[in-house]
Amino acid sequence: MKKFTFLTLAVFALMSLTSCEAIGTIFKAGMWWAFFLVALVIGLIVWLFSRGKN
Repeated sequence: MKKFTFLTLAVFALMSLTSCEAIGTIFKAGMWWAFFLVALVIGLIVWLFSRGKN
C-alpha cells in the first residue's frame, strides 16, 4: 500500500509540474536543508567550545 501511495504521488507530481519546476523545487528544498544543517553544525561547534572552557 505504501508503494502504491508513493507511486501515485510521484505520478501526480510529474503530471502537474514541468521538469524545470520540479528541479527548482528540489533545489529550493536542498538549499533550506543546507542552511539548516550549516546552522546546526555551527551551533554544535560553538556549544562544544563553550562547554570545554568551563
